[in-house]
Amino acid sequence: MKILLVHQYFLEEDDPGGSRWNEITKSWTEQGAEVTVLGGMMHYNGSAKREEYKGKYFVKKQQGAVTVWRCHVSESYNANFLGRLWGYFSFMFSSLWAGLFKVKGKFDVVVVTSPPLFVGFSGYLLSRLKRMPLVFEVRDLWPESAIDTGVLKNKFVIKLAYWVEDFIYRKAAMINVLTPAFYNTLRDKKNVPEQKLIFIPNAADFSLSDHLLESFDRDSFRREHQLSDKFVITYVGAHGVANHLEQVLDAGKALEDTPVLFLLIGQGMEKPRLQQLAGEKGVKNVRFLDAVPKADVFKYILASEMGASILKKVDTFKTVYSNKTFDYMACRKPILMAIDGVSRELVETAGAGCYVEPENTAAYNTIIREYLQDPQRLQTEGDSGFRYAKQNFDRQVLASRYLDFIRKKIIKEIKTNNALVQEPV
Repeated sequence: MKILLVHQYFLEEDDPGGSRWNEITKSWTEQGAEVTVLGGMMHYNGSAKREEYKGKYFVKKQQGAVTVWRCHVSESYNANFLGRLWGYFSFMFSSLWAGLFKVKGKFDVVVVTSPPLFVGFSGYLLSRLKRMPLVFEVRDLWPESAIDTGVLKNKFVIKLAYWVEDFIYRKAAMINVLTPAFYNTLRDKKNVPEQKLIFIPNAADFSLSDHLLESFDRDSFRREHQLSDKFVITYVGAHGVANHLEQVLDAGKALEDTPVLFLLIGQGMEKPRLQQLAGEKGVKNVRFLDAVPKADVFKYILASEMGASILKKVDTFKTVYSNKTFDYMACRKPILMAIDGVSRELVETAGAGCYVEPENTAAYNTIIREYLQDPQRLQTEGDSGFRYAKQNFDRQVLASRYLDFIRKKIIKEIKTNNALVQEPV
């Protein structure tokens, strides 16, 4: 089977960040599929192209068994809202051009993962012009999340985004959603036929955590990074408007009489402001670190007492699973879950940590002090989350299930098309 994946944020081999699709495509190629990716030239938290891409619009690379065509993305991507919008459209155009004129040969299916939503349009055109079914993945309810966080305000752009969303949902042969809430929303509110919907969620990467759990020298790492006498709560991810990490600064200030240290690992448009605000407020127990490769992320998590999943307090985020939640589970760390809805339900069902109301400093203060008084709770909840993730969110198992769904959809499409061709006029 030959699969064309359109994914603006497909990571480089040494990139930090969520590597869901890097791991899925690796699994697919190991199962015999041929995978070609149309990916962007800009990291989702980046401000410039890599030197190897400067002055270029298309670069072909090989990442293991996966062929990757890096396509132009405007370097204004993280400058402001208009820059971000042009970054979306520039990739939409460049990925379409690459899919039509750079990538050779026929494919059995094109898979498009969003956000950004607009890339679904290039995926649709490729599916039509190259005569293959379109599989569309919804990683975030966009534009709702952008509207609720105040990022998207222009009425024309909002109207356009809703039109594109409806168009893509109608044209896709199959739609994958990452949470049960997305499934229900598309079925009940977006009027997507249920036979189009599948549910393959985010998952835990045990291949890395299992190895580190056996070999990692936690005490040496903590000494090396000045963590030995701290109760470390690590957040890994974007530092953007949607995350509202100012709540961590407030929590840190309330806990300054304790050994609690918050580690914030990652990049984003809000990070410089947050660092300045931490200085102005005199917050000394929140430490900012640059984004690091995935293997190092797992080391920081293993060196911590807890992992934190945090988003702004808006209703849309009640429908999402946080990517890093599954990494914390894979590392046997309990989760401080500052996201209501399905993420809260996940942690409570798994017995893998606790819910803290987003943006509620008093709740952070009370709950974290409870953990300080009960260290055995850390191991109990960490082990429980690990077991639950092993049973329900193993990335290898879910990648295989995803590929099976695609194979069945392709076979069904072929049979349907053959029946139409053979039908007498």
